[in-house]
Amino acid sequence: MASAQEKAALCCGGPARDALRAAIAAPGKAVSMSAAGGGGERVVSAAGGGAVMDDIGSAAQPTTAKASSKGIPIMTRAQRFHPLDPLSAAEIAVAVATVRAAGKSPEDAMEYAECEATVKNYPPFVEAMKKRGVDDMELVMVDAWCAGYYSDADAPSRRLARPLIFCRTESDSPMENGYARPVEGIHVVVDMQNNIVIEFEDRKFVPLPPPDHLRNYTPGETRGGVDRSDVKPLIINQPEGPSFRINGYFVEWQKWNFRIGFTPKEGLVIYSVAYVDGSRGRRPIAHRLSFVEMVVPYGDPSEPHYRKNAFDAGEDGLGKNAHSLKKGCDCLGYIKYFDAHFTNFTGHVETIENCVCLHEEDHGILWKHQDWRTGLAEVRRSRRLTVSFICTVANYEYGFYWHFYQDGKIEAEVKLTGILSLGALMPGESRKYGTTIAPSLYAPVHQHFFVARMDMAVDCKPNEAHNQVVEVNVKVESAGTNNVHNNAFYAEEKILKSELQAMRDCDPSSARHWIVRNTRAVNRTGQPTGFRLVPGSNCLPFALPEAKFLRRAGFLKHNLWVTPYKSDEKFPGGEFPNQNPRLHEGLATWVKKDRPLEETDIVLWYVFGLTHIPRLEDWPVMPVEHIGFMLMPHGFFNCSPAVDVPPGTSDAADVKEAESPKAIQNGALVSKL
Repeated sequence: MASAQEKAALCCGGPARDALRAAIAAPGKAVSMSAAGGGGERVVSAAGGGAVMDDIGSAAQPTTAKASSKGIPIMTRAQRFHPLDPLSAAEIAVAVATVRAAGKSPEDAMEYAECEATVKNYPPFVEAMKKRGVDDMELVMVDAWCAGYYSDADAPSRRLARPLIFCRTESDSPMENGYARPVEGIHVVVDMQNNIVIEFEDRKFVPLPPPDHLRNYTPGETRGGVDRSDVKPLIINQPEGPSFRINGYFVEWQKWNFRIGFTPKEGLVIYSVAYVDGSRGRRPIAHRLSFVEMVVPYGDPSEPHYRKNAFDAGEDGLGKNAHSLKKGCDCLGYIKYFDAHFTNFTGHVETIENCVCLHEEDHGILWKHQDWRTGLAEVRRSRRLTVSFICTVANYEYGFYWHFYQDGKIEAEVKLTGILSLGALMPGESRKYGTTIAPSLYAPVHQHFFVARMDMAVDCKPNEAHNQVVEVNVKVESAGTNNVHNNAFYAEEKILKSELQAMRDCDPSSARHWIVRNTRAVNRTGQPTGFRLVPGSNCLPFALPEAKFLRRAGFLKHNLWVTPYKSDEKFPGGEFPNQNPRLHEGLATWVKKDRPLEETDIVLWYVFGLTHIPRLEDWPVMPVEHIGFMLMPHGFFNCSPAVDVPPGTSDAADVKEAESPKAIQNGALVSKL
């Protein structure tokens, strides 16, 4: 069974890593290394020295360097990192230089920006826009959507984009919502490697939608409106500082500890999750937690919407599209930020400052009981530790959150917001497959699917693999002597012994859930210790089995998949889903081996989705939608782990009852209907 350090080494495989090792792993030197843009997993030499974590926010680390025979800087810093720590900017620069020295250099311009410039400078496109009354190309927005795979014309012999076109109204308004004016009827295909238009056709003239006076979302008068005036400041005060402790990438909080990582494709990664449980010591729960893919299929069969099936992780990269939270953060209180470093489209090192946010949140009541006989009560407030990042992929924003609770639960949450991807209508037209948002403007129905990959290690010591997965369904007892009152029900368990048995779907009618158990660790009642996967709201694709996008996204056909750990099985659509016909790759293919799942290193793949029937209230910017699931201890502890949370304070200085002067008459509070 691979240890955490061995897994880190395996995950960093490939030619880039080998080239880097050959270039910089000098004998006797302890050198950190990873594949170029390796995104947070590292092989570390076995040279001596304790592991000391550097702060992820420090891009520049104290190093000494010398040149190799090829002129590549070699880092000779002594080993003082943990194997799972993300790479620094300096280390990525070494990796990129190594890979470039071994072959052709990457292109030197940002792909999306180049695609937009290529289309806007293409003379037939300029003429097509003039037909629609647009002479100023500065108003035009080109979003380079990946081509997907629909026929041999999309084969991955070259990287293709089928852009979506939009047009702003005002050239001097940088925050104008340009997505309010989609350009329909123009067919464009761009060769992204050579930055040339290889297909163009003005297929149908659809007039641009008229400017919608409700299209903008900027403050107050800048959008032609007035902001609310009755919102008072909400200040979170932690006078003694936070309860968490940070040592480099290592986080400790309320008996929890884990490591933070970041990759260009997944974004935030949580490593080595464990709970310190008194005399039982540090108890592992998971090796690695992350969101490994998301797919957004649209339900309109017309051009171009039927091709809108974005693989936002595999095609675009959640981490590469992450925000710097310097430009706006949804967190309050005492915040610890972490930077992210990786290679961009040019092959250069890119740093996103304040990319990952770590903070504590008040979360209402943790537990409470009042004895009605004595009137005595005990109550505790809940707080949670939240680790998150936010990314923008074209028109949509996604916030990814891992919440750690004082009662031993782990919650995965995605928050969806941003701007609807719209289509234009002919005057007087309506569309069955969407919602009319404004005159000549509609939002197609679509779904958002997310895949969480959880490499579990429930109560497994290093190099142990004693986990299994159990499905639980609640059954009503049959009528008879065991159910004379017709009220009996029970939980029925079934061990998922192999991969094909473990292709499962949610079933709210039976309160279905799954438990990852350790077959050799027991609680005080003699039952195996475990963690329960509790589904939240969910759905499956609303598409026929022959839908082309399901060829690449076969993993959407079930809500749960379970596999034994394998180092090269990290992404459910395979390493490169863009334009891939997906014949022998990905999760749906791997499980055909029907490998055994008892007493092994269990990997859970949980697929959860949201069906979006757009509302007028989603325009011009969508209020946040929440979706996710919970990992909950199930017999892992001998009693509630939250019983030792101390009482909070309720002094008058801390808790104030709100009073309205207008509602107080003669010293009495008067209720008003």
